[in-house]
Amino acid sequence: MLVDLGIPWVILGHSERRLLLKESNEFVAEKVAYALSQGLKVIVCIGETLEQRESGQALIVVAEQLKAISGKVSDWGNIVLAYEPVWAIGTGKVATPAQAQEVHADLRKWLKSHINPKVAETVRIIYGGSVTSANCIELAGQPDVDGFLVGGASLKPEFIDILKASLVKK
Repeated sequence: MLVDLGIPWVILGHSERRLLLKESNEFVAEKVAYALSQGLKVIVCIGETLEQRESGQALIVVAEQLKAISGKVSDWGNIVLAYEPVWAIGTGKVATPAQAQEVHADLRKWLKSHINPKVAETVRIIYGGSVTSANCIELAGQPDVDGFLVGGASLKPEFIDILKASLVKK
């Protein structure tokens, strides 16, 4: 349907679908592969719950999500990874810039060692956990944060400040 409507992008793996519809890592990976086979570009959401973060499992959880996708994908050119700590989506809580950078850097490290260095360098990894005008500049300044996936804040006038944060690295 998206292809028929001329919509080039799809977001897959969002936390609500993983939680409410019980979409497993493997099912998300199959959806990613299918979307790519249909000519769509894919934003794949990955992230951990607060319980997983507090128990020290955050990096393991996102690596498992990435591993499932890597088993189904050979061309990473039309994939964007969106790190969305589940505990920060719509809660007003946000990962600190250091926390976001840690996960983004670890994702790149994983891509480098399990896929190849070129993919690790070129895949965009965006942050999507309660981005606001108050935190966007510091988040955008992190070396491995390539942009944002913005939800509710995109409906507010302050969204223009988030858009301007993209100029931080230029």
